Amino acid sequence: MKEYLQSLLWPAIAGVLGAFIVLDQWVLSPVNQPEKAAATASYHEAVARATPSVVNIYTAKLVNRRRNSALNDPLLRRFLGPTAGRQRIERSLGSGVILSKAGHIITNNHVIADADAIQVLLHDGRSASALVVGSDPATDLAVLKIDLPGLYPATLANSDDARVGDVVLAIGNPYGFGHSVSQGIISGVGRSGLQLSDYEDYIQTDASIYLGNSGGALIDTDGKLVGINTLIYTAGGEAAGTSGIGINLATPVNLAQFVMGDLIDYGTVVRGWLGVSVELLQMNGAEGQSDQALVVSGIAEGGPAARAGLEAGDIIAAINGSRVNDGRLTMHQIARLRPGEQITIDVSRDDGLVQLTAIVGTRPTS
Repeated sequence: MKEYLQSLLWPAIAGVLGAFIVLDQWVLSPVNQPEKAAATASYHEAVARATPSVVNIYTAKLVNRRRNSALNDPLLRRFLGPTAGRQRIERSLGSGVILSKAGHIITNNHVIADADAIQVLLHDGRSASALVVGSDPATDLAVLKIDLPGLYPATLANSDDARVGDVVLAIGNPYGFGHSVSQGIISGVGRSGLQLSDYEDYIQTDASIYLGNSGGALIDTDGKLVGINTLIYTAGGEAAGTSGIGINLATPVNLAQFVMGDLIDYGTVVRGWLGVSVELLQMNGAEGQSDQALVVSGIAEGGPAARAGLEAGDIIAAINGSRVNDGRLTMHQIARLRPGEQITIDVSRDDGLVQLTAIVGTRPTS
């Protein structure tokens, strides 16, 4: 009888334990779900890693006051004497990102343009006067240099890997409030055609950018630098930075790194030049996808393209063996080539495909 009861007891205990497991996993757990959902994701660690490399920039420049025409009266000038105070100090602010332990800082050219004095404030409270290493209006970028120990350069991401929908954070100095963070996503990549600069390849984001954010950091959720916050594009088609209302645009860090390297090494950005004008042509690619091609619309006389035998009407199919399926990217790649570099250009003509060899020249400053 005892053995019979034991044979019934153990299955009963096992059944009770099984019921508790089922209740815990399938019935009781939804009660705890709101508690888990309340623990929202935090980007504290990413911001903590990136913030020491973001600086606030304050500039000052002397500007001439508009002279009151009434002061030209000889009688007034006799009693007032030489007109003093014809100049005033105009102050501005922005942001920047430390990219080297030697003190090189990347920012926007419009932040420091024509400044007579530039002061940089670090996250730890230290400050220093900055010198302009060089500027590149074509990309609206500039490089500053400060002389301080213990600097923390930003860790760089590969902006070519940026995807629409990625979470990003903007760090800067909006309205002079000091280090401030806003959060959003990447809304678009490769934005161009805005006619705001010569080389447009913007990252579009809905992370709020305000006056003072220009030149600051756009980082990913790992705290790596994706881009340099540059401007707000408004409905009127003008760059602005006062209201935060509009399309927020950032310069990709890969482009910023290229520009900074040249400004440090040469004092200017050395861009490759083929001496060719092109127009974008939309083509139907494989599997019905829409590809872009470059149609040669003009040739600079005596330029590298002319010497290579390129002709108006040619369709550039590939450069150095890489197919051209994005005209914007191809033009940027050409600009990053070094003068003297030899490249192959595959062009499509009425008589078939022709491969030409060109020696990259230096882009004229004009």
